[in-house]
Amino acid sequence: MSSTTTTAGTSFIDPFSATIDLAEGVMTDFTRRTERKASSMRGHYADASALERLVASGDPLHYEVFEKPVPEEYGHLMYCISKLYPGLVGEEYFMTKGHYHSILQTGEIYLCLRGSGFMLMKTKDGCFAAEKMERGRMVYVPPYWAHRSVNTGTESLVSFCAYNAEAGHNYGDIETEGFVKRVLKAGGVPVIR
Repeated sequence: MSSTTTTAGTSFIDPFSATIDLAEGVMTDFTRRTERKASSMRGHYADASALERLVASGDPLHYEVFEKPVPEEYGHLMYCISKLYPGLVGEEYFMTKGHYHSILQTGEIYLCLRGSGFMLMKTKDGCFAAEKMERGRMVYVPPYWAHRSVNTGTESLVSFCAYNAEAGHNYGDIETEGFVKRVLKAGGVPVIR
């Protein structure tokens, strides 16, 4: 990918494409892959002891994100594939860390390609929302809302995500604030508490 910066500050780049293996839930020709194992999820689950037992028993992969990055500038769109594996930490379903966008006034869309779960969302002033995620369902995360995916199924929860490239990710506030509610397995079914 070649780029040239224009006078408006937005890089001019060559068009490109990506291939998504829908059966596996991955971008096969990604140029950046981020992975989060159990050990990188410390501080995010309610049951810290259960998480440490999971880390000690092999430190399983919780989720991975596949991208072909673009310049993180106004005008560009970043897109990725998020693959969240099934599992439990104590009674809490596997989830992503969750984040606000560094530029709070930017939104994001998630199109669920496979699996089932929830998109949990919250604002800094305590508002909370949860949207069901299942194949073919698209969730819109408006500006100002932190968001996290939770896998309540038995297979990987795979989503296509798109957002303004300059939006950035603020994980730090989630690490200190936490989320208003969690998704737990109670009586064999997912319950939001």
